Amino acid sequence: MEIRTYLEEKRTVIDEALDRYLPSEGEYPPQIYRAMRYSIFAGGKRLRPILVIAGAEAVGDRKENVLPVACAIELIHTYSLIHDDLPSMDNDDYRRGKASSHKVFGEALAILTGDALLTEAFQLLSNKKNFIDPDPHQLIEIIHEIALSTGHAGMIGGQVVDIDSEGKEVEISTLEYIHTHKTGTMITVSVRTGAKLGGGSSEEIELLTKYGEKIGLAFQVIDDILDAQEGRENREEKGGGDLKKRKITYPAFLGMKRSRKKAAELIGEATSFLKSFGQRAEPLREIARYIKEQEQ
Repeated sequence: MEIRTYLEEKRTVIDEALDRYLPSEGEYPPQIYRAMRYSIFAGGKRLRPILVIAGAEAVGDRKENVLPVACAIELIHTYSLIHDDLPSMDNDDYRRGKASSHKVFGEALAILTGDALLTEAFQLLSNKKNFIDPDPHQLIEIIHEIALSTGHAGMIGGQVVDIDSEGKEVEISTLEYIHTHKTGTMITVSVRTGAKLGGGSSEEIELLTKYGEKIGLAFQVIDDILDAQEGRENREEKGGGDLKKRKITYPAFLGMKRSRKKAAELIGEATSFLKSFGQRAEPLREIARYIKEQEQ
């Protein structure tokens, strides 16, 4: 399959759904809705919501209730980026080549915008009107898993350790904790919730969970590689200044050659968990290969 066509088609579907779900800028108070929409539609590959859809496709293609969950995960991801960019956190002036939320709307409104997107995500997840014949027990389970992956046991915990580790000498186990929690948990829960919504069996869900864990770590290892490569100085201008902030990275621990080998091994392990799914999991296989291609 042509993965770039697949990604673009799914991104269009997700963007259209996000546009429907988010309040318009004409509602009061307009400044919060302008700020929410500014960051949501500032670009990005929509990898996490696409993984929700691909996870559902891998187990049976039951997609009628996937979009609200996919969009909620994108709202959560965007909120985390807004807060990451704040002066008190990573202090990045640019995100995806555009001015960060706090540079456009001010720090106070940027904080509130992140809060609003996070809250809107759970409003979206908990509103049964957004789903066709919803299973309330399944929705509660999915809301719980997403909250767990987002909070102190997941993304927030990873961010806390990331901040605490800046400029320090730490063990590689700490770096792996940061990557698997700050980035990996949201990628894993995207595939996992898609599989649940698609009607996957417990065995299928477990296999796709392992796939998600491997590509989640691979994604961040490759991002470390990109930050460390020569000629990537412009990533700092676009919000990727890990070297400047003395953040710990895989190339710093392993060197570039071993980091690339690590990423390739993770991608290989990820795709090995898809053998029993046949053609239905081809988008997930291609997404894994697409992630690997980014560092070439």
